[in-house]
Amino acid sequence: MAHRFTVIFEKEDEGGYHVFCPTLPGCHTQSETIEEGVKNIREAIELYIETLVEDGPPIPHEDILIKPRI
Repeated sequence: MAHRFTVIFEKEDEGGYHVFCPTLPGCHTQSETIEEGVKNIREAIELYIETLVEDGPPIPHEDILIKPRI
């Protein structure tokens, strides 16, 4: 079963990006580029999900609302 999760890229002051998935607590990575960040966070999410499947807790359901600034 395929899962889709929202990820957030935050630019770091010293360069590169902090990338994380808010639905999966603790699922973070860093990268120098967006492309590298996509690869890294995909791998992190896969490992996170594998661990959940092995340990038994349910895979979280994403419930994120994105709203533009007012």
